[in-house]
Amino acid sequence: MLGVKSRNLGTVPVMTTRGAAATTGSGGREVGMAAWDLRPCGMLVQKRNSDVHQNKTIVPTIRVKVKYGSSYHEVHIKSQATFGELKKMLAGPTGLNPLDQKLVYKDKERDSKTYLDAAGVTDGSRMLLFIDIPTQEKRVLEKVKTAKIDKASRQLLEISSEIDKLVKQVGNLEIEIYGGKKVVEKALLNLIELLMSQLIKLDGIVADGDVKLQRRMQVKRVQKYIEFLDMLKIRNSKITSYGNECNVRAPLQRLNKISFE
Repeated sequence: MLGVKSRNLGTVPVMTTRGAAATTGSGGREVGMAAWDLRPCGMLVQKRNSDVHQNKTIVPTIRVKVKYGSSYHEVHIKSQATFGELKKMLAGPTGLNPLDQKLVYKDKERDSKTYLDAAGVTDGSRMLLFIDIPTQEKRVLEKVKTAKIDKASRQLLEISSEIDKLVKQVGNLEIEIYGGKKVVEKALLNLIELLMSQLIKLDGIVADGDVKLQRRMQVKRVQKYIEFLDMLKIRNSKITSYGNECNVRAPLQRLNKISFE
């Protein structure tokens, strides 16, 4: 097929025998089909900004001088980077957390999301770095608060684990006593003492929110087990040393079950 000349586009692309498109323009240059669009109406038009020989835009790297205290720091960074990215690069040489930094350029504090080139920063620009004291103090307080919560959670977890072990011993004594076997009273007293020590530990945990609620639940749990052990002491005293019960036998539904667990 022959190319059809157009008033505005010159020679339009034609299909070769292999199905590949080629266009002959001024000087005999061939441009691929990537430079053309086929509209729904069948018209073939040239794409905008589609010069296949055009080089990609290269973002330049600039030098920025930042003064912090009595020291100067020279940073090489892309001109289209943000002030937040610049803060991250300054974290190493200054030792400041990016969240605690305040960058001032042309007598104006710059937001971390602002782009350097949009703020007029060019190669060789200078700016000042300060510590954002209110932000730093707030972050430190939040860090301390989080550390306290974590510590209280670990303590509560350890105490809960100890309580679980003691609960198993209470269950074993319950089975024996309700089964008509007399146990040594000291075993009951020791368990009560150990549970009381867990109450003291729980009382020493300072917490808020969910941790405080969990602590309160564990306190109530321990208190009810202590009350239950007192009841077992009374029942155990009614069993003779020969293993005979004095007029009581455990109901099957009470065996190894505690309603408040």
